[in-house]
This record gives sequence, structure tokens and C-alpha cells, in this order.
Amino acid sequence: MSIPRVHSHATLAEGAEIAATPAQAHHLGTVLRRGPGDPVRLFNSGDGEFEATVVALRRDRGSFLLGPRIRPPAPEPPLTLLVAALKRDAMEWLVEKATELGATRIQPMLTRRSVVSHLNIERLGAIARGAAEQCERLGVPRVEATLPMHAVLDAWPGEPLLVAAERRAVPPIGGQARALLVGPEGGFTVAELDDMAARPFVSLRRLGPRILRAETAAVAGLAALQALGGDWAD
Repeated sequence: MSIPRVHSHATLAEGAEIAATPAQAHHLGTVLRRGPGDPVRLFNSGDGEFEATVVALRRDRGSFLLGPRIRPPAPEPPLTLLVAALKRDAMEWLVEKATELGATRIQPMLTRRSVVSHLNIERLGAIARGAAEQCERLGVPRVEATLPMHAVLDAWPGEPLLVAAERRAVPPIGGQARALLVGPEGGFTVAELDDMAARPFVSLRRLGPRILRAETAAVAGLAALQALGGDWAD
């Protein structure tokens, strides 16, 4: 039986007793059928990962006693995904997969052809934490509040940004960029693409010869960036 991993915002150190959140207590006790004395592992990006034991577990309360550290903290290369807000199922799937692929920041945006105007950021953050626990990451990506695309680009710090532009005659994805922007299910408007192309930090790129769904394009682009210059290349 695998040992559950639990992400914690608390300061982790051997010998410390850490309180479980209500959601963690419910998941461990009700879903996974764990109880006092069972092993777990607690982790975060600042302190690393520790062996731990369940001390107490009730419906919405619990605590863990930390044992030795088994993984020290390790920096993750920054990897940002900017994506037009998608329908709920597609967006939740994408957040899970982007976490597995090493994204450190996920920024939902509103574009002219966005099909939704509101996202449950708290739920998306919980999905990211769950995915990090499953894929053995130490860090959990930040899921930012949804903003209009022009606001995101106007505030962009100037680092290279690749934009998936499947219907333009542009070069294939490449280089060492660590940020990717993917549009909505209906694609960008001509005006949006022209605006982005005029920004000095933006490079329009294609992701192969086929037209991809938005969530597929995001996953394919993140994988390419990790292979070209991320932690897949190490």
C-alpha cells in the first residue's frame, strides 16, 4: 500500500507535530481509510519532504508527527502557463496535467473568444495540490486570479513568452523560453495576434502541423519547453 503524501504550508522539522486541514483529515480518514499510527509523508517546497505518522484523525481534524527528512528542498525551474479560461472539466484537467509537467505558475485569462468568464480558483488550487501530491513534486504551482489578457501582457516583466499561434506562418516551438501562452477553444482573433506580435517579448510559434484543442496545445507546449530547456533536459 502506497504512503500518502500531504502538502503542508506549515514549517516542517523533525519532531514537530503538524495539524491536518479539514480536507486532509477527511481525505485520509474517509477516503483512504487511514488512522492513528499509519505512515504519511509531509512536504513543501521550502522544507522538503519528511516521513510522518498520523497521531490523531477524526472527521475534520487530525495531526501528524514528523520523522526524519527524506528529501531536501530543491528549486524548480520557473515554468509559466498563460491560458485562456476553458470550460470547467477541461480547465481542471489542464491544471492537473500542467502540475504534473512542472508548471510553477498558471495564469487564467479572458480573451475575445473565451467561453467562460469565471473560474473557481480555490478549487483549481486544490486540484494542483492533489496533483503535486500524486506526482511527487515538492512544489505546488500558483493558480492566479483570472485577468483580461491585455492586463496580463501589459504587466508582463519582459521575459520571453511563446504564444501558440496555429494558423499563422510562424516557426516551430524552440529556444529557452520558460513561459507559454495558449488561446481559447475558438482561437485568437486577428487583432489579438497582431497585438501580441507587436510586443518585443512575444514570439509566435506553432505546435506541429495539426490544429490542437486548447488543453492539448497547453500540455504539448509545456512538454516541449521542459524537453528543450527545462528539467527534462537535465
